[in-house]
Amino acid sequence: MDLFGTAGIRGDARERVTPELALAVGRALAGELRAQGGDELVVSRDGRTTGTGLVAAVEAGATSGGATVRRAGQLPTPALAFASQGRFGLQVTASHNPPTDNGLKLFVDGEEFDAAAEGRIERAVEDGTTPERWDVWAGTTHVSPLAAYREAVTEFALGHGDPLDGQTVVVDCGNGMAALATPQVLRALGARVVTLNGNVDGHFPGRPSKPTPETLGDLMAFVAGSDEDDVLGIAHDGDADRIVVVDGDGEVVHEDTVLAVLAEHYTTTSDAADPVVVTTPNASGRIDERVEATGGRVERVRLGSLHEGIAAARAAGGDVVFAGEPWKHIHTAFGPWIDGVASAAVLAVLVADRSLDALRGPVTERPYRKVSVECPDDAKAATMRTLESALPDAYPEAGVETEYGVRLAFDDGSWVLVRPSGTEPYVRVYAESESVDELVTDVVGRVESAVADV
Repeated sequence: MDLFGTAGIRGDARERVTPELALAVGRALAGELRAQGGDELVVSRDGRTTGTGLVAAVEAGATSGGATVRRAGQLPTPALAFASQGRFGLQVTASHNPPTDNGLKLFVDGEEFDAAAEGRIERAVEDGTTPERWDVWAGTTHVSPLAAYREAVTEFALGHGDPLDGQTVVVDCGNGMAALATPQVLRALGARVVTLNGNVDGHFPGRPSKPTPETLGDLMAFVAGSDEDDVLGIAHDGDADRIVVVDGDGEVVHEDTVLAVLAEHYTTTSDAADPVVVTTPNASGRIDERVEATGGRVERVRLGSLHEGIAAARAAGGDVVFAGEPWKHIHTAFGPWIDGVASAAVLAVLVADRSLDALRGPVTERPYRKVSVECPDDAKAATMRTLESALPDAYPEAGVETEYGVRLAFDDGSWVLVRPSGTEPYVRVYAESESVDELVTDVVGRVESAVADV
């Protein structure tokens, strides 16, 4: 059984993330909770229409397993993570997936479950769970953490700059959970906020839940058409853990540039002897350049495992000042969870102080491409074994890392990453270079040859 992907359990609500599965996961989670000496589980959901039934199933499983459930209603995922501090948490969400999907994301003390904890839940679900004795069944109560979360984000952002003093920010909530947090936080910071798709609707009528240049046309046009200077555009996905930034010209700022700006800020303002930024293998070398220029260093960890990378870096003596992968950021001084609302608040404060152009100015933005090469799931391992030697042989001048795929880094700042998809029958090729088309064409050809030889 392979329940967990890179971001919890996710899939079609009729075929994969069913009420039956939600009940089993709830009961397994109660067992894990009790094994660790706890008894409280806070549960919330995003706006998807299937969320109500799945939350009910989770509650039935958890209470029959002996856990006391704290019902938090609808929340952004980072607000649920905030509420899970000191206890367990479960968010019913499929993040940026289409409205037919839903999912289950598990937290403990504000942090996503690591691979070991997910493995224990998966084994318990696979082996089957039974209810505890009737007199062990627990109950439910209601909690309302949203106001405290918004206040905490506001206070955190003000630690990075002055109030926004009328700065205009256009927020496309995408009919998702950001509607309950980002506009309110930005207004509390003093911004003039214009909201698009600001009602919560699990059908996502305004645009698809995943914010991309293709789906953000309304936001891009609105910002570009503004008569004001330095208007900032922000978009979120369905549960508000992702953020996309749009500049005053109505253009999407590359996600790795946003990472580089935040990483540089946190490294520059840190007083740590060894400031560390944790990111993923598919993230740009522009992040390394800005972090190293300001006295820090970068550590990489596999996709979906920023929390594990933070733990490893800290165990090795580093002080992790920031962690992020494209579109998703962990503000470690605020909490150990991915938080798009906090990113919106901090970025708005920084932009109001210096302007987005000034923040982007030091960042080298090389051409970037991502290509997917078809590869059957059962051929991925053999293909990657071939590429672990074939690619370094083809590019002997490059530095090589093979811990999370094959990553080649060149002296001029160019790089290429080849890794198998964890959810689809593809091998992914990521590249950043002034001659990116030539590099990608050559690497994709070598990947295709490796797949054909399996």
